[in-house]
Amino acid sequence: MYHPFSYTTIQHRSNINTALYGRQNDHNSYGIQITQLMKLFDEELKEIYWAKKALTRAMPKMIKNTTSVELINLLEEHLSASIEHIKTLEVAFGILGKKAIAKKCGTIEGLLKEAEVIMETCEEGAMVDTALISVCIKIVHYEIATYGILWQFAKTLGMNDVVDLFQVTLDEEKATLERLRETSAFAVHVIGTNEEEEDLLEVYAMW
Repeated sequence: MYHPFSYTTIQHRSNINTALYGRQNDHNSYGIQITQLMKLFDEELKEIYWAKKALTRAMPKMIKNTTSVELINLLEEHLSASIEHIKTLEVAFGILGKKAIAKKCGTIEGLLKEAEVIMETCEEGAMVDTALISVCIKIVHYEIATYGILWQFAKTLGMNDVVDLFQVTLDEEKATLERLRETSAFAVHVIGTNEEEEDLLEVYAMW
């Protein structure tokens, strides 16, 4: 039975990379060469691969420092999903006939450092939970943006199997973002509305 993501199919489609790079003079409607677009796609793929691996290493500590049961459950689910997303990215590399290679993502590296500072300096309880939620929302926004870019690049390059893979991941990341927003509203409510926390409440109101 045909399966679009089976090993046999991936091997069959691995010539897509050669085909794309072989069309040196092909351009899309914006005038960019197919080879240039493929290079951008490759760089984004390597960075999100690094980001997902870094997140799976960092999330267990975030879970350990969280007190909200709801946030713990959400982070545990996102950790499990991220492990699957890594496998999905490896399938995408395979479809391209490339080895899965990670390239450091400065954005996620910075956000994870921010999470470390929060866990070291914030007061335990609702305050650290709320601060960690804010970092998680930033992280998921980055993930959605990157997968959206990869989805569009893959669509432009005619890699329909990759488009289908990233559509599933995009839907899951968007669902995670919505749950984080709901959790953030609850966390801010727990903290209270005293004068010192008004700025924090204004930030959450914009999400």
